[in-house]
Amino acid sequence: MEYIISVGTNLGDRKQNIENCINAINLLPYTDVTDRSAIYETEPIGYKRQENFYNILLKVESIFDPGEMLGACMGIEAGMGRIRTLRYGPRIIDLDIIFAENMKIESRNLSLPHPRYHERRFVLEPLLDLFPDGIVYDTDIKPFLKTLDGQEVKKVTEE
Repeated sequence: MEYIISVGTNLGDRKQNIENCINAINLLPYTDVTDRSAIYETEPIGYKRQENFYNILLKVESIFDPGEMLGACMGIEAGMGRIRTLRYGPRIIDLDIIFAENMKIESRNLSLPHPRYHERRFVLEPLLDLFPDGIVYDTDIKPFLKTLDGQEVKKVTEE
């Protein structure tokens, strides 16, 4: 199954956190990161008194079903030292499953596609890196971008 996973970080070495996360995903059994967007620097949403985030989207191929992938993502977060304290607060790593191909799931622990992806420029802009025509699993995301105000995102250039 193909997944689109959002990775965000705003504590410590943000680029290294992303690389460590990608390495951890690639260590999962029968799971590979097959593509990645550029890294984007983004302003925080919700709680504003924190550092900017680095965000990236990953295309991941895995034999895991969505519930197993959610568990794997939460395990990676815990393994990297994420502590859940303040909602929308600072974090060393945050993984969200945005899409699991065309699957639609609504459960207590998991909603797919992610219920707020269309409200987040830091998800929509990187999606265009992975899907340049703007069609993501039969959904045209371009109209969502036109309706968003603010939420500045800036592509991070390689040093």
